[in-house]
Amino acid sequence: MNLDYALFDAINQGLAHPWLDAILPTYREKTTWIPLYLVMVYLLLRQYGWRSTLYLLLAVAVALAVADQLAASVLKPWVGRLRPCAEPAVADHARILIPCGGRFGFPSNHATNHFALATLLSLTWLRKAHWGWRAGLFLWAVSISLAQVYVGKHYPGDILCGAVLGSLVAWGVAWVYGRMIE
Repeated sequence: MNLDYALFDAINQGLAHPWLDAILPTYREKTTWIPLYLVMVYLLLRQYGWRSTLYLLLAVAVALAVADQLAASVLKPWVGRLRPCAEPAVADHARILIPCGGRFGFPSNHATNHFALATLLSLTWLRKAHWGWRAGLFLWAVSISLAQVYVGKHYPGDILCGAVLGSLVAWGVAWVYGRMIE
């Protein structure tokens, strides 16, 4: 736990910059990325057509629903780890840039969901694409996850476990999806 607190302080306080303070609260919001999601759907439609795109979007919906509910409804209440912004000893010195939300933060739903999406798309749509496209998706998921630490909402351990959870769920959904479309 001491490493998690030290990494939290290094990211939340050590990387503090007015420019990042202005950008990252909006950057980490899921609604910020709606234009990107729409472009992805357009590209899928151009590449696969309506039927195959719908199957892949259904797989994405299943992966996100399962990952999100496992994180929010099962693990968070079971583990009960407070968010940095809800833990008085940490919140007193941390930089909290957004409202805290719920009390519990383990695992991070942002990390869980973004890694589920990145993993699923890497294993399906982009499996034959240049590795740079897959790397870009994972860098995007990592950057959003780290923004959660920067704004004071999660510890690094929360995002690491969320990333693992989301990736594992996506692997399972990709396996089922692969069997269904063969």
